[in-house]
Amino acid sequence: MTDVALQQQSAWVGGLAEWTEGDTAYLSVAFTWKLDEARDRARWYKALGYRVRAGGPATFRPTRYLADVAELGGQIPDALRYHNPAATVASRGCPVNCWHCISPKLWGTTFTLIPDFPVRPVLCDDNLSALPAEYQDYIIERYRAAEVPLLDANSGFEPRTFDGAVFERWRKINRGVWRFAYDDLGERAEVSQVMRMLREAGVRPRKIRVYVLIGNEPVDDCLGRIREVIEWGGEPHVQPLLKLVALDKRPWVRHDWTEQKLIDMARWANRRVWRYASFNEYRPGVKSSCAERFDAQQGLFV
Repeated sequence: MTDVALQQQSAWVGGLAEWTEGDTAYLSVAFTWKLDEARDRARWYKALGYRVRAGGPATFRPTRYLADVAELGGQIPDALRYHNPAATVASRGCPVNCWHCISPKLWGTTFTLIPDFPVRPVLCDDNLSALPAEYQDYIIERYRAAEVPLLDANSGFEPRTFDGAVFERWRKINRGVWRFAYDDLGERAEVSQVMRMLREAGVRPRKIRVYVLIGNEPVDDCLGRIREVIEWGGEPHVQPLLKLVALDKRPWVRHDWTEQKLIDMARWANRRVWRYASFNEYRPGVKSSCAERFDAQQGLFV
């Protein structure tokens, strides 16, 4: 099967996966703002006579929203495939422990390795570059032996550990973009070095996808990080800061931000309006400022 055909089959459901097995209905909730919808679906399944089980990242803390309509807890092996049939994970956990990230709250700050992971084109580990080198090699050899292309290292790499050895290792199989984050100015030196390395290796800007968190620092600092990603030869994907238990998808307003400015800056960046207009020139309501949409192939809101 061609890469294009595989990419067409690789579609994310948008944050709420549901399926039935026998007399049990399962709900896997990725985003906390999907909890109200999950509650409605749980009540619907119960009305049909199903036993209902619910889990997923969104249920790690605000369990009161589902506790009276579903059984919570436990593990469902490979539940990720119901969010995207082309997705897999070879490890869980991340040692970086970013305060704004849910992964260490869910999986801890030490790695749990999953050596028998199903080999699929979308790899969603929390931090590939920080994994032990021998386990990185193991993952890569599994892909090569299975002759499965890696079309998307979805959660990406960590700038602090993404060095030349990691790049040379993963470039053997990575056919997608190189994803990593620029979360705050404290990462500036590491991000600059990674982008310089990629550009010197001939990686095109569209293949360097940098997640830029905004709202966690003042406006000028966040806008400066977006501009640096562009100047250094990559493409930003901007993500406004949200509370980990947000029940609606609204940015967390801090520092000198407003909610509208957070939304506008994300749209200006993610629709690549920066190619022909600065952020100060951006006017909501004109070209490229349509309502937010979910890109099912990337699993991103754009």
